[in-house]
Amino acid sequence: MKKNNIFWVSFSDLMTSLFFVMLVLFVLAIGFLQVKINENEALIDELKQKQEASEKEKKKLKEINEALKNLDPQNFMYSEQFKKHILKTELIDSNGEPGFPEGESNIMSLSVDTRTQLRIAGYNLMDKMLTYYKKYPEIQYLIIIEGQASRDNSPVNDKLSYERALALRDFWFNNREPNLSAHQYINKYLPNCEIIIAGSGQYGIPRDTPDTPPKNQRFLVTIIPKYGAIEKD
Repeated sequence: MKKNNIFWVSFSDLMTSLFFVMLVLFVLAIGFLQVKINENEALIDELKQKQEASEKEKKKLKEINEALKNLDPQNFMYSEQFKKHILKTELIDSNGEPGFPEGESNIMSLSVDTRTQLRIAGYNLMDKMLTYYKKYPEIQYLIIIEGQASRDNSPVNDKLSYERALALRDFWFNNREPNLSAHQYINKYLPNCEIIIAGSGQYGIPRDTPDTPPKNQRFLVTIIPKYGAIEKD
């Protein structure tokens, strides 16, 4: 009988110990699960906040995109299909002929009236971007100034269209302050903008028909709003 008593006492102690071990493990498991639940809830809240912020950004960008379509309608025509602003100024050279003189990219080779219209368009573009900078300081813009050439199969059309777009950028921004280059002027006065120069030659879009010289010798402007900082020199 004494041996049986010792066995049951030992067995009871063992079961009690196992019970406490299981209880401790249960408490630890519950605590671990609660930590994971809290982490998951925090992650869900963070994702919701990011989603809400993303939706707000999308809504704001949509509003800005809609507003950009109305960029200076007297000087620009917006193409909904191609998302570009077509500069409406008809290019007339200093001799009264349509377009740039053959092989020429100098803005000064255009007529005084053409240059005046181009300058007004540049002023209005800059005023619009300054307005957006004040209203939406967190929004940055890529402004692509694109030159197009007539379809005359000249081997230098790509180069010419680029050089003409570059000349227009300098014409718009290089003469505001004599001591500043166009690039420096843009950095100083349009901190929300980065200007990209492009030449699409005789293959860019859109193109008017019939596609014969001097048709489609013109400038286009594409404005792309985006979140995030544009690094300046």
